Amino acid sequence: MASSPITMMKMKLNDCSPPSTAAAARLLPLLGPHQIRFRSSLDPLHILSFPRTIIPRSAFSSSSVITAAMVSEASIKVIDGKKVAKDIRDEIKAEICRMKDSIGVVPGLAVILVGERKDSATYVRNKKKACEAAGIKSYEVCLPENSTEEEVLKYISDFNDDPMVHGILVQLPLPSHMDEQKILNAVCIEKDVDGFHPLNIGRLAMRGREPFFVPCTPKGCIELLHRYNVEIKGKKAVVIGRSNIVGMPAALLLQREDATVSIVHSRTKNPEEITRQADIIISAVGQPNMVRGSWIKPGAVIIDVGINPVEDTTNPRGYRLVGDVCYEEASKVASAITPVPGGVGPMTIAMLLSNTLLSAKRIHNFK
Repeated sequence: MASSPITMMKMKLNDCSPPSTAAAARLLPLLGPHQIRFRSSLDPLHILSFPRTIIPRSAFSSSSVITAAMVSEASIKVIDGKKVAKDIRDEIKAEICRMKDSIGVVPGLAVILVGERKDSATYVRNKKKACEAAGIKSYEVCLPENSTEEEVLKYISDFNDDPMVHGILVQLPLPSHMDEQKILNAVCIEKDVDGFHPLNIGRLAMRGREPFFVPCTPKGCIELLHRYNVEIKGKKAVVIGRSNIVGMPAALLLQREDATVSIVHSRTKNPEEITRQADIIISAVGQPNMVRGSWIKPGAVIIDVGINPVEDTTNPRGYRLVGDVCYEEASKVASAITPVPGGVGPMTIAMLLSNTLLSAKRIHNFK
């Protein structure tokens, strides 16, 4: 059977053979809505091997920053999110021990799972393991697919009132018969460790206001830039994707860091011309290898949020994971880049633990 035109176009984007600019412009509008896909560091998919160079934070002096002058294929810095996430989890564990010893409080995270999606169940299981490893008390509610909104809202209300619970997370996606926004908005803003509450996003957008929590994945992106001493202030930054979960809050965070920010999305004309001006690129569109080497300014720093499975008959699983950015091409142009997997993914769950600890410290006025 002959492949459909769209299937053939997706296959073209899945390899790293560079299409012409004109061809890329014709392909992108036909690929459909962009979706963000990422996995936590504990996801079974992350057992796939990926070449990386570990650059510890100590390798940089306090005055060193990544600049365009540093770029060459030999000097490419691989931003190791797996190592950074481990460092953060160790820091969180130590702080939780200090809190427990000082005031006898252990942070608590409640997770509500509705339905029997295997990927969602895996995420919840991994979050529970990460909580236990860090010393955070995990509360878990698993409801059947046919549960009512009222049942979910009742559990949220109970967790809102429970002093032992400092963070509440509703695992997405919810079943189609439920109003996602209504349920997310029911989470008390002081316990919204996912950072999805409209008031949290609104505070993030306003100068002089501070959100209670920042969404975990974009927070992890900025933390990687900080830990690798990437200068943000005064730089041109491009965020590819405008989702409420990653794209928009990432752009707001970069703006708070005094970057000049542009957002590229599915309706943007000539996106490669915009990205070629960027010193920092954060890509979160869920389209494999969409960002080519020709889209990247020499010396730019790339944070690739996308984790996309593509067919690979040489792999025992029948697929491999790639990002939104064509790594082979980008690594010849950029000064630093996150691998996929092992880049942003591990940071998401680390930031969830960080937000839970922050909530507990704030609620109990612990410094």
